[in-house]
Amino acid sequence: MEMQLKKVLIITGPAGDAQGWGDLGVTETLRDALCANGKSARIAFVESMEDVTRAIRNHTFDIIWSALYHISDRAEIVGLSMADDAWLADRFDGLGLPYIGPDARTMKQLINKTETHGILQAAGIAVPDHHQVDAGADLPRMRFPAFVKPSCESRSVGISDDSVVENRTQLAARVAFIHREYEQPALVEEYLPGQEYTVLMLGNGGRQEFLPGIVTLDGEYGRYPILRADLRGVGVTRIKRAETLADESVALCRQATETLNCLDHVRVDMRLDRAGRLRIIEVNGIPGLKPVKSWSPQIYTLYHGSPQGPDHDYRQMVNLIVDSALERYGIG
Repeated sequence: MEMQLKKVLIITGPAGDAQGWGDLGVTETLRDALCANGKSARIAFVESMEDVTRAIRNHTFDIIWSALYHISDRAEIVGLSMADDAWLADRFDGLGLPYIGPDARTMKQLINKTETHGILQAAGIAVPDHHQVDAGADLPRMRFPAFVKPSCESRSVGISDDSVVENRTQLAARVAFIHREYEQPALVEEYLPGQEYTVLMLGNGGRQEFLPGIVTLDGEYGRYPILRADLRGVGVTRIKRAETLADESVALCRQATETLNCLDHVRVDMRLDRAGRLRIIEVNGIPGLKPVKSWSPQIYTLYHGSPQGPDHDYRQMVNLIVDSALERYGIG
């Protein structure tokens, strides 16, 4: 009997680049990589929850992979939808559908960095000293320099040299900027001046692995060694294998992903504080999947590089993610 191809329904939309792994071109590359390794993958481009419902009804599939946390009318930022009916994982859970990635509860926690920090801190996992500042709220008392960013973004959106503030006047100005430009709370953290690490979590159970890396830059930082928005997504960041603190970064990633119930494909970013200790700054529930440029493919090739080159490695990685998720659901 001929083995039936596993069918993957890939969901993306106008906000796929801001929220998830990349734009439609990246999604097409992901589809082709899955098809090249013996799967059947189709893309549904959605702009509303009605589109999502139609895509689910009109396609046959074994599992869903979505680049979207929630449906949003703002394609350039992630933001934070408070409406449960806008969250894709809520819809999938409600219909009992298998999908790749953490469940709806975890996705909502990961999008909101303040909530992520709070959960990890309560579990004794190292995060920066932090305060969320809502519109109209008083400014926190912080040790300067401090770092200000949107609470619910990714890809360094809202990050520039002005994100590092030296006094309360600068703090007030930057918080107001976040409120005005991104329409969400500002997250004020202690400034972490040290090296940035990232750890890729792939798979579940016996397939799971943690791959640590150090973030390097092909170019110049500005006034501060931070990853500004203009340094992300353009291929100027590179990952090299973590030769120091590799075990420590993996242990921290493992603790965080277990605490948050992360699944399938998650990346944990961390930096060294003033004392040289690693602290988690973000847990990314839908990491970028641009071939070569995104950190997940770079890290995978560092540890699983093949003679066939990075394109082959990319196909192996995305198929590992799908196969591990299928196994988690008992889909043989």
